[in-house]
Amino acid sequence: MSLLVVGLSHRSAPVSVLERAALSADAQIKLLQDTVAAEPATEAAVLATCNRIELYADVDKFHAGVAELSTLLAQHSGVGLEELTPYLYVHYEDRAVHHLFSVACGLDSMVVGEGQILGQIKDSLAKAQDVHSAGRLLNDLFQQALRVGKRAHSETGIDRAGQSLVTFGLEQLAAGQAVEKWAKGKKALVIGAGSMSSLAAATLARAGVAEIVIANRTHDRADRLAQILTEGDDTDVLARAVPMESVPAELTRADVTVSCTGATGLVLTAESVAAAVEGRTGEPVTHSRTASGADSGRNTTSAAGRGELPPTSIGAEDGCPLDLPAVQATAGFSVLGEAAVAGMAASDLEQHAAWVDNAPRQQNSAPAPAGALTTLDPAEEADAIAALAAAVAVVGRVPERRKPEPVAEIPRPEPVFFLLDLAMPRDIDAAVHRLTGVRLVDIESLAEASANAPMAADVDQVRRIVSDEVAAFGAALRAAHITPTVVALRTMAADVVANEIARLEGRLPGLDDKHRGEIAQTVKRVVDKLLHAPTVRVKQLAAEPGGAGYADALRTLFDLDPETVAAVSRAEDSTEKNGKNRGPE
Repeated sequence: MSLLVVGLSHRSAPVSVLERAALSADAQIKLLQDTVAAEPATEAAVLATCNRIELYADVDKFHAGVAELSTLLAQHSGVGLEELTPYLYVHYEDRAVHHLFSVACGLDSMVVGEGQILGQIKDSLAKAQDVHSAGRLLNDLFQQALRVGKRAHSETGIDRAGQSLVTFGLEQLAAGQAVEKWAKGKKALVIGAGSMSSLAAATLARAGVAEIVIANRTHDRADRLAQILTEGDDTDVLARAVPMESVPAELTRADVTVSCTGATGLVLTAESVAAAVEGRTGEPVTHSRTASGADSGRNTTSAAGRGELPPTSIGAEDGCPLDLPAVQATAGFSVLGEAAVAGMAASDLEQHAAWVDNAPRQQNSAPAPAGALTTLDPAEEADAIAALAAAVAVVGRVPERRKPEPVAEIPRPEPVFFLLDLAMPRDIDAAVHRLTGVRLVDIESLAEASANAPMAADVDQVRRIVSDEVAAFGAALRAAHITPTVVALRTMAADVVANEIARLEGRLPGLDDKHRGEIAQTVKRVVDKLLHAPTVRVKQLAAEPGGAGYADALRTLFDLDPETVAAVSRAEDSTEKNGKNRGPE
């Protein structure tokens, strides 16, 4: 086995990088085709979800495989290799199997134990089968991963630990209330009609919303989903479909909006959300200036490009690249405030460092005069700036942090409009986080919330299942590797028996059919008995770790023709392919 996986996920990369690296359906197909066309890889499969992008391949060389797969991921994602490399992880052979089985069981999900990943793995295998990039190894691997995931959910209580991403997102919107209580009577707008949007609509219907409006570019799909919701036995909800052009008008009516489309650009801008809230309340929407890590540390590139919503990296004082009213709300602000500098470009950081160096300073022991900046010790400040500058030199931007340091948050009014963005890349402008009267939950905030989520005791049981299944899969794979050699050996033995019987008939032409048959059967039994113990034992030995060399030893001892072994292997692969490319379980 030479299984290799190269990928990135919410555990290894910030959401802003995952968002930029997201692969469209067409890009995934092209990546599969280019991977199997590359020299080190003979099979390939892509597992792309809202929080992971992984490329699986059967390679003949480890280092060349890592280099090639990393390069291909960078090329097809559009993120430069130098920028992408720090966030990539690599698993090989048994570790790669362990990783996929863990993913299938929901152990590596943003919400531990969620079951949606099984459907995504199934789709990944189907896509690889459609383009004929999945051979015997990846077919067996992904089929087994599906079985392991189902076993984990049926034999343990992992479902108690996990939820769907939709349910978790709605809990974050409800902010401590029971989802059913929070959702009861609300009007919902769901943008998109794919699997995630359909799950969101069904979950909202069961939670008790009064109305669901489905907007989708393909009206027939939206209409079909609305009909399913209306006719559902376990819900009592009014559902209807509208074209995408009706979204601005529907936003003014909706209390909660869920968006999950395959669009490559924004579906809802901050301006459109602000207009919708103003249409609901009749009051202008202000742009909240909060110093909390949840808001000011977010990626606001898209807002900066439009200009109406000034990004937090533009200052209100000459020479300062920061939003001073926000960052000075906290006493003792310094360059160490991750929420203020996360995502800042190298030029802005340099400008900020110069401004900090020249700004009026006031020690923490005395009240700061107007316009002064309260800072840490100058030496500590300089060290912090130097460390951040070093980071910028590597990645070109101040690294984003998953857990920014806690700072005081400016009170915000209770939200009147709720948005859940489950798309990758995002559908809803991150600048919406700064609008008063709005609560936005997106993949980034879900990652932050799930980082501290408790894990159920059942997780340990699932981990044991994964370990056992990895060992069994590896043993079966190693045993299967020697099968063509054993078949070739038995074929050679059968040929020897046939030749000797033919030679005997030439020397004793008077033998009748009865005696000839008895002699042939006796010789065949002798050969079978002589081969039985060695072939059974060699399969057992080959299944153990490090047993790959037994096939070579068998070929050498019996002087087997390598081409005969290869022919048996090709025949088995052809049979496997014809049987398994009918579709996953």
